[in-house]
Amino acid sequence: MPEHKRIYTTFSEADLKGFEPELKVGLLATVNEEELPHITLITTLTANSPRQLFWGQFSEGLSKEYIRKNPKTGFLIMTLDKNIWRGKANFTKTAVAGKEYTLLNSTPMFRYNAYFGIHTIYYLDLIEQQGKEPLPMGGIIRAAIKTLAAKTLSGKGSDKEVINPLTHSLIDKVGNLKFLSFTGEDGYPVIIPVMQAQTVGSGSIIFSSSVYVKELKLISQDMVVAIFCMSLDMQTVLLRGVFKGFKTIAGLECGRINVDWVYNPMPPKPEQIYPEKKLQAVTAF
Repeated sequence: MPEHKRIYTTFSEADLKGFEPELKVGLLATVNEEELPHITLITTLTANSPRQLFWGQFSEGLSKEYIRKNPKTGFLIMTLDKNIWRGKANFTKTAVAGKEYTLLNSTPMFRYNAYFGIHTIYYLDLIEQQGKEPLPMGGIIRAAIKTLAAKTLSGKGSDKEVINPLTHSLIDKVGNLKFLSFTGEDGYPVIIPVMQAQTVGSGSIIFSSSVYVKELKLISQDMVVAIFCMSLDMQTVLLRGVFKGFKTIAGLECGRINVDWVYNPMPPKPEQIYPEKKLQAVTAF
């Protein structure tokens, strides 16, 4: 069971108030056709009532395809004071006008942007949420130290060049935000903070299990998981790979992911980085 004691089926008035600041992190986890998790940064993700969330689309990406085929989603909202809300929701509908459309396009980020604005609003019905929780910064710092120590003892890892230098730098910077997602038994994707994650060689990621331990232990060996990483200047990368279980390295228990897929989610052109796609000649004009 997760470390939280209670599950809520609505947002409280305090929750809704907490979502109001424009500057926050919003993550939406979706599931693709193969039931594999996918994580997208959606800064406009918020709630407009105790039972409904919404967000605005201004760029293309895989999550918009996935959510129309499979309405089951997981979400995480994190405010600047390091409080987070996590839960599950079902995609229900879209709109190209209305109260939420006007609201988002009136915010400074989109009102004064000459290149793009919100063109579609997506609505989600809340299934459950775990309530406001502070990030356990003490536990995260200890887990990061343990992960760094285990990394030095983990060997080179795979020789396959899966993780490029930019992705290495994003994941290995301790201050960057990192989150793991897997598809639960009920078909809903789950999001867990893994700020402690580090790369090993050019094809693996490890993380100490000493924080969010009960939730991390729900991940089965050989399950496909996703890792989303973002820097404070909004550089992002998404990786997916096979979870190889937990192993004790010099007394430090760490989980390991063998990465086999890397995706650049950043506009203007989100695209797959690894495996590299072959260029196709244009034959029709």
